[in-house]
Amino acid sequence: MSDASDMAEAEAVFYDGTSNRKRNVTLRFADALTIVEDGAVVATWPYADVRRADGKKALRLSCVSALPLARLEIADAGAAARVAAHLPQLEAGRGSAQTGRIVAWSLAAAVSVVLVTVYGIPLLADRLAPLVPFAVEKRIGEAVDRQARAIFDGQNCTRPEGQAAFDKMMSKLKDAGGFDAPLEAHVLSSSIVNAYALPGGKIYLLDGLLQRARNVDEVAGVMAHELGHAQHRDGLRKIIQTGGSSFLIGLLFGDVTGGGAVLFAARSIVDASYSREAESRADAFTIKAMHGLGRSPRPMGEFLVRVTGGGRTATVIDSHPLSADRLERMKEADGPGTGAPILTDQEWLALKQICADVKKDAGKGSERFIDRKK
Repeated sequence: MSDASDMAEAEAVFYDGTSNRKRNVTLRFADALTIVEDGAVVATWPYADVRRADGKKALRLSCVSALPLARLEIADAGAAARVAAHLPQLEAGRGSAQTGRIVAWSLAAAVSVVLVTVYGIPLLADRLAPLVPFAVEKRIGEAVDRQARAIFDGQNCTRPEGQAAFDKMMSKLKDAGGFDAPLEAHVLSSSIVNAYALPGGKIYLLDGLLQRARNVDEVAGVMAHELGHAQHRDGLRKIIQTGGSSFLIGLLFGDVTGGGAVLFAARSIVDASYSREAESRADAFTIKAMHGLGRSPRPMGEFLVRVTGGGRTATVIDSHPLSADRLERMKEADGPGTGAPILTDQEWLALKQICADVKKDAGKGSERFIDRKK
């Protein structure tokens, strides 16, 4: 490399690897890449040892036989092209090795998130939930409540006779089961067959479930089950677990604010199943409450099985899957109904009609919409 073209020069910035001092140098192309400062040779880099380094300049170079932190930076694109033409190993090691490192670290990060999500966060939720003050739990429940109500798109049903019957049933279940926390229970005018408990003592019975029930004991068993979840703060555990999981997954996929955590948490309450242990505790509360009223928990189990018929989706069974052993447990707890009915026949009918006014108003709204279209 001693012809006239090889003696061409290029301007560059040189960092010698021992300090951060910026040195303006000239590059000469001879038997090696020669770095000259103020007419004096300060370094010589063999062409085969020069590699592309990461950086925002047009061309940033390092040398495998020089100091590890030594760098050349060439901002001018034309000069960079002339220099690159002399470097046969410029891109060596950048493909497979760097890609391999990126893939390895990405996989390690993903595995870490999965392990923390599957094992770490559930354990943390179990330890943390009992320590959360009720006032904090109530605020969490209110935030999730807005999302849950939007999912079901229903209104509170408050027809006076039905509300009185509902309050009477819930009061009896609370006393019989020994529920010792504040409670706010509502009937929601959604046609979905479901019931759910939120953190902070909010419990919802959806009209779709109420209309599918054949007797008050079926509904009472379901609501006792929800009281059990509220008593044991299972909703708060689920919020901590799902909220934390969605935050970690958001970090992995770019949602660094965790903005989807509340929405995922709300859906976990109304869609996803609780753990086997949580369902078992809620079943125990149901058995205790129904026995305390002299009633059997068996109708609740049979009702949950019945509403799964026909391949239905979005039912109470989705959020509380009734396994064979759980149903068997309720059958074993069956006994003669020696207690007085939870509600009278008239009160049961009033409860079934608690959403009648809301449905009537919705129908009038539809009629007014049709009239405007004419």
